[in-house]
Amino acid sequence: MGSSGNGSFDRSGKHLIEMHEIFRMYELGPQKIYALQGASFIVEHGEYVAVMGPSGSGKSTLMNIIGCLDTPTSGAYLLDGIGVETMSEDQLAEVRNKKIGFVFQTFNLLARTSALHNVELPLIYAKMGRAERRERAEQALVEVGLQDRMGHQPNELSGGQRQRVAIARALVNRPSLLLADEPTGNLDSTTGREILDLFRDLSERGNSIILVTHEDDVAREAQRVIRIRDGRIEGT
Repeated sequence: MGSSGNGSFDRSGKHLIEMHEIFRMYELGPQKIYALQGASFIVEHGEYVAVMGPSGSGKSTLMNIIGCLDTPTSGAYLLDGIGVETMSEDQLAEVRNKKIGFVFQTFNLLARTSALHNVELPLIYAKMGRAERRERAEQALVEVGLQDRMGHQPNELSGGQRQRVAIARALVNRPSLLLADEPTGNLDSTTGREILDLFRDLSERGNSIILVTHEDDVAREAQRVIRIRDGRIEGT
């Protein structure tokens, strides 16, 4: 295990993700509920990993912590060798914008704007210049096979094409990690297969991917499966 997260932001960790004894506790009145109970694992750069568990297992909490949408109650989390659990809100927001690309089950696209503009959004938030922003967004759409759909709005696209736009948007900032939450959950089996094939292609190009799922056939697509139950890691 590399250095533990202590807020000093040293980049000595050689792993993409190091989680050590991560606990997440919620208080409901006098009750303490532990969504995570000492989760520890490592993900290397370029790995394609599935996180799998039944409903209530803690996988959504784990995903939120990996994605810097939530912080652990205790434990150490290093992303690219940087301690995450002691970051300020501004620092966490910067990590979410620059280091992590999110893909959700529900696509989360702006309805009345083009695929190209949807993909540009993270670069607008990053204050990138217009010409470079457009070039990067076009390139991301080419990478997911949508070069002929750049001007189309979401209601003019199929479910699979919408998810490809969402994946292009997640990739456009060239993040360290692509984090996908049930990305085929709203798609039919044929379209879901196309999206999983795309993830495999992205992995083969060197992208680091963590895919959260409760489906065995989806988890089998990954190089490795991290199983979680009752807030504990059962196997990696």
